[in-house]
Amino acid sequence: MNATDATNAVTAKNTTIATKNSRTRGGMRHDHHDRPQTQRDFQRMNELPAGPEREVIEQRLIRAWLPMATRLADKYRDRGEEREDLRQVAALGLCKAVQGYDPERGAFEAYAVPTITGELRRHFRDYTWGVHVPRRVQDLRNRVRTALQVMPDGAGAGQVARMAGLSEEEARQGLEALHSYRPLSLSAQSSAQSDGAGLGEYLGEADEGFGVVEDREAARPGLSRLPERERRVLYLRFFRDMTQSQIAERLGVSQVHVSRLISSACADVRAEALGSTAETGAEAA
Repeated sequence: MNATDATNAVTAKNTTIATKNSRTRGGMRHDHHDRPQTQRDFQRMNELPAGPEREVIEQRLIRAWLPMATRLADKYRDRGEEREDLRQVAALGLCKAVQGYDPERGAFEAYAVPTITGELRRHFRDYTWGVHVPRRVQDLRNRVRTALQVMPDGAGAGQVARMAGLSEEEARQGLEALHSYRPLSLSAQSSAQSDGAGLGEYLGEADEGFGVVEDREAARPGLSRLPERERRVLYLRFFRDMTQSQIAERLGVSQVHVSRLISSACADVRAEALGSTAETGAEAA
């Protein structure tokens, strides 16, 4: 082989490689072993009105292209979702693609792949997060996760930021969002404890004693302003647990009078307690 032949051979090889690469980059369809020959069915379905015959062709097309949808779903299998759930979402996207495809606008794959992929991404965005995370933070999480796949373990926020093309603060938000995808169950064991107790056992509960303390403090100013006789009556009734008859006998008055003293004193204390609580709330506001 002379120099001219060698040059021509290299040029031809480079041209072939460049053509393949340009087809890949430009979004032209790839050769897939599972691509069925369905163009005639699409054309026929497009000509038919809604009815049983059109539905039969539609179902046949869905079955024919289902392997492609399954392959697209399996690309998302390592993201915390059940594979079967993802395949069902991809199948739904395939149904939408078959129903919305126009045979005159090019190959079916060029329309179906973005449709199915979009359905999968919407599924992850809208239905799989255990807590509400803003869309921007979800995007940061995806970029951080992609960067971590090609980085060594233990990479810091600065390294992740440089790899993902983010600021360091954005990288931190993405790293935090990686752990927000699924909330921990309250029955999960705490890593900081060795007694096997679940996280729910460390949660606090409402203590009724706090309410009692608040009520006593609210009533204290009003009680201090009552006349000595009314304070004594309330003390004997509520702290010594004496009956109205016993209090009347000790004070030398009638039971009816004791009842009136208790009602009047309680009303005064309650009114002052509620008034001071309202004033405190207004000051806080």
